[in-house]
Amino acid sequence: MTQTKIPLAGVIGAPIAHSKSPQLQHHWLRALGLKGHYIPMHVEPEDLETVLRTLPQMGFVGVNVTIPHKEAVLQIADIITDRATLIGAANTIIFRKDGKIQADNTDGYGFIENLKTGAPDWVPQSGPAAIIGAGGASRAVVASLLDAGVPEILLTNRTRVRADRVASDFGNRVQVYDWVQAGNMLDDAVLTVNTSSLGMIGKPEMRIPLDGLRRGTVVTDLVYTPLKTKFLATAEEQGCVVVDGLGMLLHQAVPGFERWFGQRPVVDSAARAAALR
Repeated sequence: MTQTKIPLAGVIGAPIAHSKSPQLQHHWLRALGLKGHYIPMHVEPEDLETVLRTLPQMGFVGVNVTIPHKEAVLQIADIITDRATLIGAANTIIFRKDGKIQADNTDGYGFIENLKTGAPDWVPQSGPAAIIGAGGASRAVVASLLDAGVPEILLTNRTRVRADRVASDFGNRVQVYDWVQAGNMLDDAVLTVNTSSLGMIGKPEMRIPLDGLRRGTVVTDLVYTPLKTKFLATAEEQGCVVVDGLGMLLHQAVPGFERWFGQRPVVDSAARAAALR
């Protein structure tokens, strides 16, 4: 009797103990009745390549990668998808049957799917999107919004040079604002997104004045600890449509799970509850 290998997947980061991905993936495995395991792995940067090349020999079909490895994996992967190349970072690794390591980025997909669910009336073509932050998550958001048809991106970052780099990489639909002028860019935005860590538990609060936010503007925060940041709470008080960041985490995990375990999971209230446990 032939024994088939139980597929293994996981998430690699440093630190990684805080990750909500394992409880989400375990929920999906149970809900779909699949054999498989998903393991959090603390891996230091100097060990990343050794670990990635060893995991397939242990039965791993793929892994998610998070801070600080999302850029470094592009130097190791044999195949890089167009969107991971454009963003300059990967969050999903597939160990292919031919032995090659493939790197992809599903953050933008997760972001857009979360917006569609949380703000179904938002129309990408209806006006500019204001983006706070210019790191890897910001690049994924910018790429996905431009792809969705948003006419203009208004971008600000505490360090202007990083925002300028995003603008030069993504073209003339991205307009950069100085950090001290950040409040002004909210006046015309129909969508406002915080992609920075400001407002996260243990990080500084966001100090940008939010009085430019108009009633009906869609406001979302990639931070999901706490689930409702002060940024979202203030926006809600001003009559904005607010979308928390947890949905992006759930939706970005779908393509990887499907590729690794062979079935497409559902993002629903049970999945959300599993991630919050």
